[in-house]
Amino acid sequence: MNLVSFTADGPHWGVTAPGGVLSLCADFPQYKTLKEVIAAGAIPQVLQAAEGRAASHTEGAFLYDIPLPDATRILCVGVNFPDRNAEYKDGQEAPPNPSLFIRFAPSFTGHQQPLIRPPESPQLDYEGEVAVVIGQPGRRIPEAEALQHIAALTLCNEGTIRDWVRHAKFNVTQGKNWERSGAMGPWLVPFRDPAQLDIRLTTRVNGELRQEDRLSRMIFPVARQIAYISTFMTLQPGDIIVTGTPTGAGARFDPPRWLVPGDVVEISADGLGTLRNTVADE
Repeated sequence: MNLVSFTADGPHWGVTAPGGVLSLCADFPQYKTLKEVIAAGAIPQVLQAAEGRAASHTEGAFLYDIPLPDATRILCVGVNFPDRNAEYKDGQEAPPNPSLFIRFAPSFTGHQQPLIRPPESPQLDYEGEVAVVIGQPGRRIPEAEALQHIAALTLCNEGTIRDWVRHAKFNVTQGKNWERSGAMGPWLVPFRDPAQLDIRLTTRVNGELRQEDRLSRMIFPVARQIAYISTFMTLQPGDIIVTGTPTGAGARFDPPRWLVPGDVVEISADGLGTLRNTVADE
């Protein structure tokens, strides 16, 4: 079972179940969202309460939301695979510390919902990634203890409007925060084992493999990311770290291969499922 947020006659949270999802809002009225479940450390109780129960909503009777619609802090790590660093062709070795930028929840949409291409630019691009959800708060967390602070993992399409990341001398915020330009989900997979971070990640566009790598090859592993970020801010339950994308985004083709309406983008990773989105114009 995995944790899921969805809409059906209003917002719900619950777990995946055969043929659909099981709403647990009525079982746990003290928790309005999955973020509150995580903050309370209540994932084990929630999963136990769902054991053996049938779906309350079958596929087609609900819409997937991003797993944490009320996430307030989403930090993204840039240029975090060796081949991705080489794509820049600037002759520089990988930097000593992670590159970071911020996204906000409205810039994402849920599983099976369209990514939205705005009228201001045709340069909508994909970036397949794994995202880490913090479960235990911490400041200056040692790398050796960092994985203990993870509650769950999910998939992310860190969709980007490429020309808008170069509108000024030093920024990427504009190109990374167009509404519904990216996606997250379909669900949260509870984190139990460090082996969950040594997994194969792929991105396909219309069935064509565009990105493929293993998380174990990241320049800055997840434990390092958590330790570094927690140096300058206290990580809180429900914070999300989007860990970096492999080489092969559309911008790196010659000519670039931007997403267009009708395209289907699928981000997959071992044990996490597949995040699937179409593309539509605003």
